Amino acid sequence: MQRREFLSRSAALASAPMILRHAGASRRVTALHADGARVNEWLSRFDQVGRSAGGINRVAYSDADLAGRRFTQQLFADAGLATRVDAAGNIWARIDGSQRDATPIIIGSHVDSVTDGGNFDGPVGSFAAIEVARTLKERGEALQHPLDVVVWANEEGGTVGSKCAVGEVATVNLDAVARSGVSIREGIGRIGGDIARLETAVRRKGSVHCYLELHIEQGGTLERTGRDIGTVIGIVGLRWYTVTVTGFANHAGTTPMDQRQDALLAASKFAVALNETVRAEPGRQVVTVGRMIPSPNTQNVIPGRVETSIDLRDLDEAKLDRFAARFRQIASEIGQSTGTTFEFQELIRSKPAMSDDRLMAAIDASADSLGLSSQRMPSGAGHDAQELGLICPMAMIFVPSVGGISHSPREFTKAKDVANGVDVLLNAVRRADTL
Repeated sequence: MQRREFLSRSAALASAPMILRHAGASRRVTALHADGARVNEWLSRFDQVGRSAGGINRVAYSDADLAGRRFTQQLFADAGLATRVDAAGNIWARIDGSQRDATPIIIGSHVDSVTDGGNFDGPVGSFAAIEVARTLKERGEALQHPLDVVVWANEEGGTVGSKCAVGEVATVNLDAVARSGVSIREGIGRIGGDIARLETAVRRKGSVHCYLELHIEQGGTLERTGRDIGTVIGIVGLRWYTVTVTGFANHAGTTPMDQRQDALLAASKFAVALNETVRAEPGRQVVTVGRMIPSPNTQNVIPGRVETSIDLRDLDEAKLDRFAARFRQIASEIGQSTGTTFEFQELIRSKPAMSDDRLMAAIDASADSLGLSSQRMPSGAGHDAQELGLICPMAMIFVPSVGGISHSPREFTKAKDVANGVDVLLNAVRRADTL
């Protein structure tokens, strides 16, 4: 299809009245509202699961994560939805569609958290998905397609559950230690998965109609522009590295400045150089050095070893490749000038994922039908949706984050914005069902 014709059809879809087709019949329906107050009440109760003095700590495979999963499975049960846990530890429930052999629409998110995080990143989308299914079930409104609701396992540790679900388990280091202190391999078993049967969790390309995910923005764009809803145009690709800088530990008082092999100095020069390199080129690319651990980490010894991190993100995979290569070149140059060596270990590689045009039009139209303002925007954070984009059309819905704060105990989304997001997800699902 030519692009002009495609855009014309997308625009027509966005402005057309909603028509749902059931068993050969068609009927016009107006926008529906879900019970946003119910979702907000769930979030309020969930705030106590995994809460500690530092914030929410439902890190993957921890006792708090297990408690969070039990809480969520009870919400499924209260909605009359039977759940199953796949071999990767993802929680699933299905409402059958009216069309025989139709591929499913999948909606969902995650409930695990970062260390000392907040209560909205993940649970908003997961609970909204349960509420959408509950609303459709209570109204007796059958979609043409089956509706699968999923709560992904270990999103915060590198979208592990969704990677397994799309057949990308080879990109997951199963022996890596999660924040809970257990390996991913052990953790999957702990939450009810089966590492020996991961192949059974895979959804093949073409086996899914589409994927939609509601999420808090985790940034300040919507709040700044005063918009209710963000329609995500794409999700950045992600590269995570651990970089080990090795020098020589020696006495701080007896080693002349020109004879030092200071690993911390080299790592610091490296961090500054990465920042300058990325800022020098126009674009949305970002790099973060968020961790730097010197050894022996004492006042009167020159650091002989430093473990540091790189978090690189952009929508353009070629640009990610180019920056990653340049970072290694910078490391070599700094190593030569400081008498140190740099060793890179790639932890995570996620490809950028662009949203489907028709699904974005469905989200825009759903927001408009509810009287909500919206804008299109990229996602600077990684999400399970980008993994699903490898096997099916996908799109995401953002709702505002107060102050643009996320991955923090101060993370907050207003109740009205949560309710708006649930309503948009509900109506976007209904529109997606007709595509």
